[in-house]
Amino acid sequence: MAGLLASSVRNVSSSTAKHNVAIALGSNLGDRFANIETALRLIEQPNQLLANVAIGAISVVDTSFMYETAPMYVTDQPRFANCACLVETNMEPRILLKLLKRIETTVGRVPSIQNGPRAVDLDIILYDNEVIDTRAEGRRDTLDGLADELVVPHPRMAEREFVLRPLADMIPEFVHPVHKKSIRTLLDDVIRQSNVNFPMFKITPFADYPIAEKRQLPGIHQVPPMGRYWSTHCSNDIQRPTKVRLMATLNATPDSFSDGSVNNALSAALTYSAISVRAGADIIDIGGYSTRPGAAFVSPEEECQRVVPIIQAIRSHEDQDVSSALISIDTFRWEVAEAAVLAGANCINDVYSFTGPEYPLTQTSEMHLLKMREVARKLAVPVILMHSRGDAGSNKDYSQYKGGVLEGVRVELGEKVEAIIKGKGGVRRWFVIVDPGIGFSKTVEANCALLREASSMIANTPPNPLAGYPQLIGSSRKSFLGAILERPDADGTYRGRKTQPKERGWATAATVACAVQQGASVVRVHDVQDMRDVVAVASAIWSHPSYH
Repeated sequence: MAGLLASSVRNVSSSTAKHNVAIALGSNLGDRFANIETALRLIEQPNQLLANVAIGAISVVDTSFMYETAPMYVTDQPRFANCACLVETNMEPRILLKLLKRIETTVGRVPSIQNGPRAVDLDIILYDNEVIDTRAEGRRDTLDGLADELVVPHPRMAEREFVLRPLADMIPEFVHPVHKKSIRTLLDDVIRQSNVNFPMFKITPFADYPIAEKRQLPGIHQVPPMGRYWSTHCSNDIQRPTKVRLMATLNATPDSFSDGSVNNALSAALTYSAISVRAGADIIDIGGYSTRPGAAFVSPEEECQRVVPIIQAIRSHEDQDVSSALISIDTFRWEVAEAAVLAGANCINDVYSFTGPEYPLTQTSEMHLLKMREVARKLAVPVILMHSRGDAGSNKDYSQYKGGVLEGVRVELGEKVEAIIKGKGGVRRWFVIVDPGIGFSKTVEANCALLREASSMIANTPPNPLAGYPQLIGSSRKSFLGAILERPDADGTYRGRKTQPKERGWATAATVACAVQQGASVVRVHDVQDMRDVVAVASAIWSHPSYH
């Protein structure tokens, strides 16, 4: 699988690039996340801003996570959004600097005090392994005189966590050509010495759809506004969100395993959505195609007809809390994802992680990934990427996970995530949320192991490809819970019982408490009010400072 997916990335990457460059981006004025996304899109359209530059002269091939950071040097200003990207380019350093300055102006940066607020800031941090200083010989011993000059590596990068942390997401082992230390080591040095009151948070921005105001820049797709976001603590221990989010499950289907035909009528779907939002749901996940074994085939057109009217009705709801609720579209089809987002969804939730229902992966899977990646990149929305092994009705071999289920899921899902975020046209790393796929392609014992060790799935232990990603756990009412409830006690005093999905609320509560303890950012549930109580109490227990 790794070879197939890696080839899909190579095939769309630039073949004429000569240089690898790291660029840092920051914004603390206006729509910070949209400003950064606009800048990234303009980077790949240099011919729109510079004469005599080819359209393929530069490609963004990797991005870091997005961070919210306290201002440094000049502290009386808004918090920054910070990230970094890697580009491949045949542009020489001074020409690249000229492009970045043009982009800053285009996005809306105006002259200000040094280190003051700005709509967007772009800095060349590394250019291959080169040491560059365009200042006159006698002016190179200080940090003065940097305006309109280029010094690479950036002279202040070794003191800036907001630069080093994003670089460590992408190139942790790169050795600084002056300090002769890896990026990871430089970051550790800064963290050890830090006394900042406001720590860095990892951010997942959400785009607002449908787009109300059209503002088109030449050569790029319109960037949606991004006013809302979720945040996660940066930690080398268990990575915990600032708040565990609840995803309400709305199946607009007649045959879902748990609640098929319950919410597939528009009025019932609206009622469930309103009740869920008022009970504390942070996002509503709407699906129009059941993933249960043996589910009937549904065409993309019918799937759209099931979900789009519900999304539109939520956006038109008289209760503003309901009409403004975040919405996720649960689909593996690009046509449905695009239609749903343009109608008002804010996120794509894909049980096959962009490769479609075929398993083992085929050339069709590769083409499916590229198309889903293209749509997600264009729409600039978060994507939830779940581990599974194809269609639930056709794949029954759950036993073969090389290195055990934990390592197997890390590797299999990690390969897909890497193919989705890396290379030309990749999805921004900060838009990815991972899901280990509880109840999909796993035994009962394997599901329990994944829940018990969920934090290890995203642990910062090299070479984990899922390190640092926010994690969603979806265990609500799953059949493995029913299998556990059927088991007799060890001493035989209780013989177990058969349960229907709706009878597994208490069992679900146990898994939700476990997910909170393991640092999950999101839990996907059916019974929002009850699980909101579970999350509240579990968070109070496990988020206490004495536990860290």
